[in-house]
Amino acid sequence: MTRTSGSDEVGEKLAERIADFIVDTAVNSPRSLQKRLGPSEVGDPCERRLTYKLLDWPAAVTEQDPAASIIGTGFHSWMEEAFERKQAPLPDGRPRYRIEERVTVRPSLVEGAVVAGSSDLYDRATGTVWDWKLVGHTSLDEYRRKGPGPQYRTQAHLYGLGQENDGETPKRVAICFVGRYHELRVHVWTEPYQRQIALDALARLDHIKARLTASGDANAPYDHAWWSQVPASEQAKCRFCPWFKPGATDLTVGCPGTAQPAESRHGFESLIA
Repeated sequence: MTRTSGSDEVGEKLAERIADFIVDTAVNSPRSLQKRLGPSEVGDPCERRLTYKLLDWPAAVTEQDPAASIIGTGFHSWMEEAFERKQAPLPDGRPRYRIEERVTVRPSLVEGAVVAGSSDLYDRATGTVWDWKLVGHTSLDEYRRKGPGPQYRTQAHLYGLGQENDGETPKRVAICFVGRYHELRVHVWTEPYQRQIALDALARLDHIKARLTASGDANAPYDHAWWSQVPASEQAKCRFCPWFKPGATDLTVGCPGTAQPAESRHGFESLIA
């Protein structure tokens, strides 16, 4: 929700114009207009949200506050410039860092299944795939206690696979959480790179995609009963989901954020078994 205020009537109008400019620019940025699933989304624990995304389903939320995303984008640009200044050659002549390089996690082996994205940083000297996350202090403390969660962890290994596909030899993945407030706080989660985690995520995505055509009826997604068998997840971050609609009773227009599907999953499992 956008809030504006001004010292007088002129200030109020100027505040509204600037707010509208910020929202319009954020909504129409290439990142916001991206239709294809990227590595940051493939590991989302909520199959319902992924299904909405795969179908390019109309969002239930028409206006989302872009402030956090804008700040995060600015931080990524700052880190990109900082590492460019620290760039140095390795003994073999190659640059040490691959900075914001676009990598392909999986090429178009299956129609519509391309997964590619921009990897924040790869350090050839240590074989480490880095990803930057600018977060609030409450989230930072939670990630410090509980780890990055399935979505971020999967994203890290997917970028590792993308680097591997580009001929690199990743050894570790690392997610750097930086607190988004006045006092600098940094937490780094890291573990050895595991290709299988990325492959399992891609296989799960294919399973979800198979559900879309399993019934053979192109109009099936326009039926609430069809959506009710697409499971949501207790781990879903519903308040950040464009399709989250509290109290919704028709899943074709929005999801109420239930942890389990309204009906048994057996129907779809039998269709795609």
